[in-house]
Amino acid sequence: MTSVQTKPAGAEQDARGTFDSLDPATDEVVGTYPIHTAEDVAEAVARAREAAAWWAGLGFAERAERLRRWKGMITRRVGQLAEVVHAETGKPHADAALEIVLAIDHLEWAAKNARKVLRQRKRSSGLLMANQSATVEYQPLGVVGVIGPWNYPVFTPMGSIIYALAAGNAVVFKPSEYTPGVGKWLVDTFADIVSEHPVLQLVTGYGETGAALCRSGVDKLAFTGSPGTGRKIMAACAENLTPVLIEAGGKDALLVDEDADLAAAADAAVWGGMSNAGQTCVGVERVYVHEKVYDDFVTKVVDIAGTVRSGSDPEAKIGPITMPAQLGIIRRHIADALARGGRALVGGSDAVGDRYVQPTVLVDVPEDSEAVREETFGPTLTIAKVHDMDEAVAKANDTRYGLGATVFAKRRGMELARRLRSGMTSVNAVISFAGIPSLPFGGIGESGFGRIHGPEGLKEFARPKAIARQRFKPPMNLTSFNRSAKTDAQVAKLITMLHGKRR
Repeated sequence: MTSVQTKPAGAEQDARGTFDSLDPATDEVVGTYPIHTAEDVAEAVARAREAAAWWAGLGFAERAERLRRWKGMITRRVGQLAEVVHAETGKPHADAALEIVLAIDHLEWAAKNARKVLRQRKRSSGLLMANQSATVEYQPLGVVGVIGPWNYPVFTPMGSIIYALAAGNAVVFKPSEYTPGVGKWLVDTFADIVSEHPVLQLVTGYGETGAALCRSGVDKLAFTGSPGTGRKIMAACAENLTPVLIEAGGKDALLVDEDADLAAAADAAVWGGMSNAGQTCVGVERVYVHEKVYDDFVTKVVDIAGTVRSGSDPEAKIGPITMPAQLGIIRRHIADALARGGRALVGGSDAVGDRYVQPTVLVDVPEDSEAVREETFGPTLTIAKVHDMDEAVAKANDTRYGLGATVFAKRRGMELARRLRSGMTSVNAVISFAGIPSLPFGGIGESGFGRIHGPEGLKEFARPKAIARQRFKPPMNLTSFNRSAKTDAQVAKLITMLHGKRR
């Protein structure tokens, strides 16, 4: 995931303390939004404190009912929200609608399953404490801060917002400075459903606003962005020992075994690498192909990639690069790959324009090149030939990132998936794990830590509360200064009987 700039080229600031959101395809002003100060953020968090107590007090059933009403409103207005996403990111309207549909499915899952995952459960008290009743329940944290990205401005932040709300928290949401209109749309529609208290609030601005949210005393901060910005987020949150959830991008690999469905694998590679103009943290950037099927696979990829074009017209399949600074990174990665012996079978050095990047397929690229080691975040693929899948796994795992991965194989698909050092892996499909609400989503290494989605995502925004309740007086009171030597001897005998046997 690309980094967040203090004052991005895609947003204009004026003396009124506001900034403009711009259409990346035209630079036309989409909307004007306030730059919220640290004081503004503190006031929002204070309001959220009161709202959180009310929202938590509603209970699972009432919260689920409100969330489902919000889901219905979003569903009926998908086209409207997709237009806002399209205007602020430049992605095709159909792709914008797709990410909204995925978010809607997650919203239903969280509303339906929050009680089942977080409700009180009995635990065994053991023989030593047999007179005790042991239970664990998950209570809301209170106020959760969410800092969202621009590349999937609905789906990604909603993975935190939805699950935090379902768990009983209030949320203060800072969207990317490139997509404030999407954030406002989400917050405004939620307020139409939940009008009594500001359970979901919006703050907008640049990096300073996000830093203020980190230091505001929220009970947890969920962030999606670059590893560099993630480190800054952690440092700011550490001042108050605020726990953080970090999703920090990746350099995801796709493996193609000799028995793979090559047509499906090639289609997945191109879509995974080039949809949303390659601006997908779990998208495909590296491909490792068994030598026996390498040539056939590359031919299929080239044929498919040749049909994909970026632009703003209805026939274009991908849109512009949303963050202008990313164009330089994409250009540098392609140039470095070519300078070090790589070949462009599609696209190449001329693929990077002032706003758009045409699909680029690179082969014979050294493993230590920037195009292989660093997150490109553009519509590019590097394809490498490997002797076998052991070599493919080794090269795929040779990265400081560890977010998503893909395997195309018939016989060894699950085995290879388990061996890949990633938070999620899809077998014989691409990015399918993101569309399954019950699966946790998150990375390892410099891709971050913590999980959204699924039961793990609900528990991420709740604290486990353990309660031991005495049901009857114990035959031996172990927690008393009146404990006798006889009691100690009985305890020693009991513990020896229970645990002292030789195996």
